[in-house]
Amino acid sequence: MLPPFWVSCRFSKKTTMADQFNWNYYEHIIRKYALRIVYGLLIVVGLATSIRTIGPEEEGVVINLGKYNRTLQPGLNFILPFGIEQMYKIPVQRQLKHEFGFRTANAGTRTEYGTGSYGDESSMLSGDLNMADVEWVVQYRIVDSYKYLFKVRDAEQSLRDMSESAMRKTVGNRTVNEVLTVGRQEVASSVEVLLQKLCDEYENGIRIDQVVLQDVNPPEPVRASFNAVNQAQQERETLINKAESEYNRVVPRAKGEAKETVQLAEAYSLVRVNGARGEAARFNSLYTEYMKAPEVTKKRIYLETMERILPKLGNKVIIDEKGNNVLPLLNLEQIKKTTK
Repeated sequence: MLPPFWVSCRFSKKTTMADQFNWNYYEHIIRKYALRIVYGLLIVVGLATSIRTIGPEEEGVVINLGKYNRTLQPGLNFILPFGIEQMYKIPVQRQLKHEFGFRTANAGTRTEYGTGSYGDESSMLSGDLNMADVEWVVQYRIVDSYKYLFKVRDAEQSLRDMSESAMRKTVGNRTVNEVLTVGRQEVASSVEVLLQKLCDEYENGIRIDQVVLQDVNPPEPVRASFNAVNQAQQERETLINKAESEYNRVVPRAKGEAKETVQLAEAYSLVRVNGARGEAARFNSLYTEYMKAPEVTKKRIYLETMERILPKLGNKVIIDEKGNNVLPLLNLEQIKKTTK
């Protein structure tokens, strides 16, 4: 249909037959090319709304008139144009995460964190009615895109709510000292198991990879006092460990020395007793022989004794008791020096 300006020109009283012929010609040309332009635009719009590219870590879920139709794999894919079909890209091969109590503003060599306040997420009540500021990260994957889109409304927010509920329940079953010190790994493992159980019950198509406790601190007003108590406990443990180390170093050594002394005494006692028994047996044997032949035994004992003693006396000079004048002639001093 021609614009009003052209229509008014056609039926103007001042137009001639030649002008009307030219206007008819132009109208024909415009109508002819206008249809082609419209068809071309329809084709371009149709291609733009039907061609979809899916990344290597994604799946494409196609919805036909609001109802699930099919799931497309990575690559170049086609859907019905003009809004008849819609496609949602789901990152099924990528590990995703939710942060609680903090936000990462810029991840890199030096991670930067957001400056907002997230105390509502991190403030929790422990089982002994103490407050703790717990920051944690939930790492997960989408393993079923159909369940992720259609089984739960807003699966991401539902996962955050479930994560916070699981953490509060786990922390509420433990004392604040367990959460802040030795029970951190146990808390993270318990939350991971409980959160995966909730995901299975809700059928949201999510698999929990890991729950990491990023930081656990007492509330800011009592943090300094709590740190002082922890430092005192650590110093106590250090002193206990040093005492046990000194005990393990000294006591076993003393026990070994005592055992060695006892064994030496036992060995000495054994040598003395056995020696005494041997001497007694030897004496009894001599006495038995002596009773058989007293004179012979006396003489033998005398000779054996002299044989053992005389070599220790050195040079010996035997003279008659009446020969006193002979001594100066023997030159004993010279003999003594020679023997030395």
